[in-house]
Order: sequence, then C-alpha cells, then structure tokens
Amino acid sequence: MKLSITKRALPALAALAACAVVGSAVAQSAPATITGNADAARDKNSMCIGCHGIQGYKSSFPEVYHVPMIAGQNAKYIEAALKEYASGARTHPSMVGIAKSLSEQDIADLAAYYSSLK
Repeated sequence: MKLSITKRALPALAALAACAVVGSAVAQSAPATITGNADAARDKNSMCIGCHGIQGYKSSFPEVYHVPMIAGQNAKYIEAALKEYASGARTHPSMVGIAKSLSEQDIADLAAYYSSLK
C-alpha cells in the first residue's frame, strides 16, 4: 500500500520541487528595487557640489562650459543622466569619470538628494 501512495505522490512531489527551483531562480534574477536615500547622499555629494552647487558657475572645460544647476531637478532625470554618462552615451569627460565611480545606490541617493532641493 505504501508503494502505491508513493507512486501516486511522486509526480506531485516532482512538480512541487520544480516550482520551488523555478521560483527560487526567478526571485534571484529579479532586480532589487533601489530606493534613493537623500540623507545618505549628504556624504556622497562632495564631487558634485564643486561645480553644480555654484550659481552661474562656468568651468574651463570645454571652453567655459556652463554647468547646469541640478537642485530641484527630477530624480528620474538625474538617475538617467548619470547612467548615460557611466555608459558613455553622454560624453563630458568629468561627468563620465564621476558617474563610472558611482554604484546604483549612489546614483539613487544623489538623485533623491538633489531632487529634494529647491
């Protein structure tokens, strides 16, 4: 009697095991949602504030480049811009170097911080 119950239960157990493996793989491959923390960015914005924190500032590269103010800018825009610099889609050398040094969490934190400013 035990053998026949085992034979009937085997396909169900195999299906459950397959679901568990697939579910685990999906959970591991799903990207984690990164939430920006404006407070955490206060310790990360030193490389930004030198150019972006000065009203009307113009840098010498390339030939008196006007630096945009990012305070109050939309967080998604800031994130997208930093990711484009990191990927090479945008090509300002200083920004490329800075963006490549940032983690995904750093980008989200900086975007949250600058978007919260007015």
